[in-house]
Order: sequence, then structure tokens, then C-alpha cells
Amino acid sequence: MQQINLITMISSAGLMVQFVLLLLLFFSVTSWAIIVIKYRYIKRAYQESALFTDLFWKSRDLSNAYKEAKELQGSPIARIFRIGYVELKKISQTGMSSASGGPGEGQNTMGGRFAGMDNVKRALRRAINTETTRMTQMVPFLATTGNTTPFIGLFGTVWGIMNSFHGIGARGSASLAVVAPGISEALVATAAGLAVAIPAVIAFNYFMQKIKTLESELHSFSADFLNIIERDIMMVERRRINGNRG
Repeated sequence: MQQINLITMISSAGLMVQFVLLLLLFFSVTSWAIIVIKYRYIKRAYQESALFTDLFWKSRDLSNAYKEAKELQGSPIARIFRIGYVELKKISQTGMSSASGGPGEGQNTMGGRFAGMDNVKRALRRAINTETTRMTQMVPFLATTGNTTPFIGLFGTVWGIMNSFHGIGARGSASLAVVAPGISEALVATAAGLAVAIPAVIAFNYFMQKIKTLESELHSFSADFLNIIERDIMMVERRRINGNRG
């Protein structure tokens, strides 16, 4: 029983089939590079986001959480927190400037802070969109690979079989010994197309599920962060009112 020698089959295949196999090799190498890169990126994002979330809820003030967030460069949650915190600091500085402008100005401090909350919300929304885009970057190529490479391989197979039948017609013989080598060489393209597509599809579904989970966590953290800010503004205002009454 003869063993299948893929190298011999590929080298003896037609130019079109070899071109198809070379194209499939490009898709395979690129998709596997993306799989390795995105796996490491998403794994780091999960680990550092879990660490930052734990540190955030244990921190007694936002400035300490901001210091921790700067150390966790791989966490998308830490990155959106840094953006929201910087925007919040701008609002706080604006509110302090307004309050120091005179007795009448301080009455509008709370209204100004709540109005500034819209800026924080917009900044967080932009940050979430940026992080989602960053996480999904290069992943669509895996979907393209999974959808197209089987058909590219099938094209190579059809082309190879066409050449085989053309050779049969030229030789005037249709024996199995004449037909089998050409068809087996052509079928290598279909097998290669499937070998490229299957890992790409599995990886695409895996990454999209992970990205959706991270995106959901980003929205949840953003809502919690905004609730904390609004609660702090209300507490500051109550203290100011009680102080004035006293």
C-alpha cells in the first residue's frame, strides 16, 4: 500500500493549483498570526481587567484607583476609567473656579457639575467604542478566511480536475491509473482550503464571544462609575446645604 506523499503531489500539480495552494498558505499563516496575537491580547485584557475591577472597588478614593489604572495598560476597563477620571477632574476644576467667583456663583455649582456629567458620559461612550474597535481589530479577517478559503480550495480542485479530463481526452484513455493521480492532486486544494477555514472559524467565534463579554463588562463598569460620581455630587451638595443652614 502506497503512502500519500503530499510534497510530490503538490510539486507535480498544475500551476493554477499551486497558485491556489500558495494563496491558501498566505491565509493560513496570516490567520494563525492573528489567532496568537488576539489570544494573548484578550487573555491579558481579561486578567488585568479583573485585577483592576477588584482594586477599584477596594480603593477608598478615585485618585488611588487612577494610579492603579495607569499601571494596568492591558486592561480596557482601566483605560476607560482613566479617560472618565480625567474628564471628571476637568469638571471638578471648572466647578471650583465657578464657586470661587463669588457668593452667587456657588449656588450654580451643583447644576454645573450635573451638566458636566454629560461630558463624562460622552467621554466614556467614546472610550468604549474605541476599546471595542481595538478588540475587534483583525478579527474580521478570520471570518473572511473561514468563508472564502473553502471556495478557493474548491476552485483549485475544479481547475485540476478539468486539466485531468483534458489530459484523458488527449491520451484517449480513461483508466483509473490515468485519472487517479491528477484528481488526487486536485483534491489536495479542497483539503487545504478546509484545513485553513476550520481553525479560523473556531477562533473567530471564540474571540467574538470573549469580546462581547468584555464589551458588556465595559458598559457595566461605566454605569457603576457614573453612579458613584452622581452619588458623590449629591453628598457634596447635602454637606454644602447643611453647612449653610448651620
